[in-house]
Amino acid sequence: METTNKLKKVQKHSIKDKALEIFSKYSMIIILVVLLIAFQAMTDGIFWRPLNITNLVLQNSHILVLAAGMLLVVLLGHVDLSVGSVMAFVGAIAGVLMVNNGMSPWAAVPLCVLIGALIGAWQGFWVAYVGIPAFIVTLSGLLMFRGLTQVVLGGQSLAPFPTSFQKISTGYLPDIVSGDHIHLLSMIIGVGITALLIFGQWRTRERRKKNLFEVESTSTFLFKALFIGVVFIGATYVFASYQGYPIILILLGVIVAAYGFLTNKTVAGRQIYATGGNRKAAELSGIKTKKITFWVFVNMGAMAALAGLVLAARLNAATPQAGTSMELDAMAAVYFGGASTSGGIGTIMGAIVGGLVMGVLNNGMSILGVGVDWQQAIKGLILLLAVVLDIYNKKKKIS
Repeated sequence: METTNKLKKVQKHSIKDKALEIFSKYSMIIILVVLLIAFQAMTDGIFWRPLNITNLVLQNSHILVLAAGMLLVVLLGHVDLSVGSVMAFVGAIAGVLMVNNGMSPWAAVPLCVLIGALIGAWQGFWVAYVGIPAFIVTLSGLLMFRGLTQVVLGGQSLAPFPTSFQKISTGYLPDIVSGDHIHLLSMIIGVGITALLIFGQWRTRERRKKNLFEVESTSTFLFKALFIGVVFIGATYVFASYQGYPIILILLGVIVAAYGFLTNKTVAGRQIYATGGNRKAAELSGIKTKKITFWVFVNMGAMAALAGLVLAARLNAATPQAGTSMELDAMAAVYFGGASTSGGIGTIMGAIVGGLVMGVLNNGMSILGVGVDWQQAIKGLILLLAVVLDIYNKKKKIS
């Protein structure tokens, strides 16, 4: 009898540990799903309407682009406070080039991204090679490029942009069959992406088994595959019920895939994690930490420029106030997505999910009529809770 009781206690303890482990690993996805269900119920079915879900992606696309770039900066243990001002400055340059001078978007967009990369190189030089803290350098950039935006625009907005440029943020994939209620091309792409993701998960599992690493059980793998299928095909159906995949969603997919490959499959990605985890150890192992830091800031500048172009295309105007507080939203997305404030921990999917959580909160609270002031207060509290959760998980791992 005593042995049976002990066995039950051990089983209960192991189940609790397993549940806590699952929540710790997939906490952001669980929170996102809970929010989606909660807002659907509280808004009487409005939240999940195809038009609203599409608008949710369009309204938050520039933040997700910023979050992808900010992830690498945070992995190094730095922050970039200038990204919102860089967005506004590059948007202003784009307005001068395309609205005032009639330059083709095909020439203006790469030029603007290059300008963003040069801004990143300027800031990266002071951080990496001179040793000035990133907080000070990027705070300087925040003030400087916001002022330069006013100089370029003269305090006025520039509009409208060419229609082809606007499609970056407001366009949709064309369909292979016109006049149908469901966007067929989007459904085909969605099913294909789902199949590739599940196949990729299966290949990774088989490779780990072959190398005698511990892998999840077959039932767990099948549950994950089913979850991926339901989420991706369900989301695709929602988009296909309106006008199909937005072009910006395809762009975000390419960015996520590229950053996922960089951080998980390349030497440079491993060096970024190593530098952020322990800079001294990384230097002693032969990693050129200064060079890594420099190029991460170059990347951040280019991504801020791209985010500025996406925002300008959505607003169809270059405005002096563009990008205000965007650096806070990007950092909130990255930290809420599981990145560590001390560097070395974080994933691109975590950053994207974190950004989606913030976007869902904004959208859901707006539908419910919650004021902007309360929205800001709630987002600030959530960011604090995300950092507290990060510290708690660290202490738990140590103990």
